[in-house]
Amino acid sequence: MRIQSAIGPMVSALLWVAVVPVDAAADQARQEVVRERGADVMPFDIEKVTHVFTQTKSGGTLKVIAKSENDAQQIAMIRAHLKDISSKFGRGDFSGPAHVHGDDMPGLSDLSSAKPGELQAHYSEVSGGATVRFFSAQPRIVSALHVRFGAQVADHGSDAMVGHDHSMTHHK
Repeated sequence: MRIQSAIGPMVSALLWVAVVPVDAAADQARQEVVRERGADVMPFDIEKVTHVFTQTKSGGTLKVIAKSENDAQQIAMIRAHLKDISSKFGRGDFSGPAHVHGDDMPGLSDLSSAKPGELQAHYSEVSGGATVRFFSAQPRIVSALHVRFGAQVADHGSDAMVGHDHSMTHHK
């Protein structure tokens, strides 16, 4: 009985250690696939930019900035790409993210089913890159944007980060 009670936790610990690297390897493999497919859609060098995904009450903001503020070529490509995304997403064209992340990307089917006008996308330039602000009055579209942003952060790994919208934080 004593041996069994001592072995159980050891086996659990060994299984956990064995599983963690597999999950990390799977995440890394997924990120590599996304990076390769991203080159088909994104004109800039993914390793020279940072994607920032910020959820807001009415949708979210995608900001892409060059890691080097002096990299005029990357900044120009970021701006062209985000301007294109803004136009396409506003028309319900999500073919780019579907190609990069797969048709089964979380949130994508709900966004694709949005009726005209339910999702608005507004482009603007920022220092070192550009942003696209996404708005919707439809809770299912806002939720889909939030889910999609989370999936994108996971898929882009170290090339992406979560931004913070302080208006979503409630102060007492």
